[in-house]
Amino acid sequence: MINELFMKRALNLAILGSGRVSPNPMVGCVIVHDNKVIGEGYHMRYGEGHAEVNAIASVEDQSLLSHSTLYVTLEPCSHFGKTPPCADLIIANKIPKVVVACEDPNPLVAGKGIKKLKEAGIEVEVGIMQKEASWLNRRFFTFQKQKRPYVILKWAQTADGFIARENYDSKWISNEYSRKIVHKWRAEEDAVMVSYKTALYDNPCLNVRDWTGRNPLRIVVDKYLQLPDNHNILDGTQKTIVFNYLENKTTGDIRYVKIGEEKQIEEILFNLYESKIMSVIIEGGSIFLQKFIAKGLWDEARIFEAEKTFGSGIKAPDISGQLLEKEDILGDTLKILKNQDIN
Repeated sequence: MINELFMKRALNLAILGSGRVSPNPMVGCVIVHDNKVIGEGYHMRYGEGHAEVNAIASVEDQSLLSHSTLYVTLEPCSHFGKTPPCADLIIANKIPKVVVACEDPNPLVAGKGIKKLKEAGIEVEVGIMQKEASWLNRRFFTFQKQKRPYVILKWAQTADGFIARENYDSKWISNEYSRKIVHKWRAEEDAVMVSYKTALYDNPCLNVRDWTGRNPLRIVVDKYLQLPDNHNILDGTQKTIVFNYLENKTTGDIRYVKIGEEKQIEEILFNLYESKIMSVIIEGGSIFLQKFIAKGLWDEARIFEAEKTFGSGIKAPDISGQLLEKEDILGDTLKILKNQDIN
């Protein structure tokens, strides 16, 4: 139980890097001497020190490191990237035992960090709270294993199952508290994507104005480049990708990317993977969302159901999955589903 206690602390630290470390994983680290925490740290920002580096640096009496146990939520790296290998730092500080929650799926690491530590005579224990650590970094694991971003589907629907009226008007189905949660989610993910009709009729900003954090990359699929230039998504205030059938070009912070018609969804996701976009929220419309569902190319669905009814309109997507969470948001019901067909 003592291992789980310290690993849980490391996991709680790792979460603090949410929205700041992509395309790296979130990692937390705790250093323990005689069952007492003497140092801790987490990966704060992409390109900066890893969790192990920050935890080791936080230890006041460095002589204790050679008599301590290091707990880390993901296998220490063994290669030179933006920073030197953490495995080398652990070895250099003569830390005798390392407890790892789960192996790193990145081929550059993938067991090599653990092997390096063991070859240096360090005792390594792997698998403590592995399930929790894998779930924490589900975006990173999906990105590495499936070569695509982690896909989150999001929509709000009425109690009678509509996401908009016949004229595409959908403002506002969910309440203001639910909308604040959506802005929080945007700050946590790399990108947010909508279809042409959603961009045209809703004219969304797709930013985090109701939350604190960085704005995500905005993405719209505008096949024939028909969106009016005065629409919010083309205002140049955020980095934006416009997937289309016509041309490749860059105008300021707006990048136009030409895709084919045959496998539109797959091509978009692979392009985002190559651009190191680790996660994306799909916020509509209904037909666009249904395409991801039909192809099984989704990981989570976050659905708000309001108490109001429309009677008629545009039907919400049809989806089934494992219910992970159900919560009342001051009258709205939030359901979070997991795609059971994806491990």
